[in-house]
Amino acid sequence: MMKMVFAPDSFKGTLSAFEVTGLLTKAAREVVGNCEIISIPAADGGEGTTEAVICAVNGQKVYSTVHDPVMRERQAYYGRISDRIAIMEMAQASGLTLISETERNPLETTSFGAGELLKAILDAGCSDIYVSIGGSATNDGGMGFATALGVRFYDKSNKLLSGKGADLEKVDHIDMSDLCEAALKAKITVLSDVDNYLCGEKGATYTYGRQKGGTPEMLDRLEKGMQNYRKVMIKETGTDPDKIKGSGAAGGLGAALAVFLNAKMKPGIDMVLELTDFDEKIKGADLIVTGEGRSDSSSVYGKVVCGVGEHALKAGIPVYALCGSLGEGYEELYRHGIRSFITAVALPMTEKEAFEKAEELVYKAAVRLFRMVV
Repeated sequence: MMKMVFAPDSFKGTLSAFEVTGLLTKAAREVVGNCEIISIPAADGGEGTTEAVICAVNGQKVYSTVHDPVMRERQAYYGRISDRIAIMEMAQASGLTLISETERNPLETTSFGAGELLKAILDAGCSDIYVSIGGSATNDGGMGFATALGVRFYDKSNKLLSGKGADLEKVDHIDMSDLCEAALKAKITVLSDVDNYLCGEKGATYTYGRQKGGTPEMLDRLEKGMQNYRKVMIKETGTDPDKIKGSGAAGGLGAALAVFLNAKMKPGIDMVLELTDFDEKIKGADLIVTGEGRSDSSSVYGKVVCGVGEHALKAGIPVYALCGSLGEGYEELYRHGIRSFITAVALPMTEKEAFEKAEELVYKAAVRLFRMVV
């Protein structure tokens, strides 16, 4: 009996990784009939990572009340994998999708809710925690996050700061005496798909600030603030966040996790494949199907398709990618194990039409894929 493994990423804005594995399974049953199918919804540390891991390991969703980027209460969840192990994503509490376009202002948004979510996990007794930090609405250097865990930031007048983007330029000293003890004792692993540093031309602010609502004037102000924040961090802790890859992820949340909590930064896709026992599950497989919304040259930098391809290549298993579309440089993925690509969009149409018909398009593309390779 043929054994197939399905390990796609989500198709952002349309289908979750879990939904894509369902469509692949439906198409495989139609074309192949009786076969063994193993579904491993995947993620690279961005939005959807928690759900992907929960689905793959039969984990449990646990909800907690937190605050969103503009400090409205909301229900967010984390994944409980065992009594000791949990996974969360900052986007559940501090994600860009939680606020409207008119609310996007990185001077005013805060990562406070992400800190609240981690605190809820610690209060539940977990001590081995994975934190996915993609998809943020914030550019506060993780000040809001750290504030929720007991760190206090003050200006020159000894006034307590709330921990939003506009506070970066005001920080003069930091008090860590009330930092949550459980957070310091926990083993925290950061899952990220980027390796930007905190400051500079390719740092948190100038790379990602615009998509969070930052105008050129705002970005210049935020970058100056981030430089100030970095200097205070060095003065208070002796650690330079700009020597830590990934410190600029999620508007600088990576820096707060690494400097204040001694968290370890890891490529998101590698950790997700490890957590889901990917290498063991693919043993004996005849083929693997992965995929994402768009494959291009950026896909080789820590994305799901590349990670799955590399693991499949080591195992000697052919892997195919079903993608919404292909962009410049997608051919680089051939060197990372991808044998061939099938695109969901087969006829001329607008992006809006493609998004509206995503389920139908992905299913039909899956049928074409299986008719071609089986």
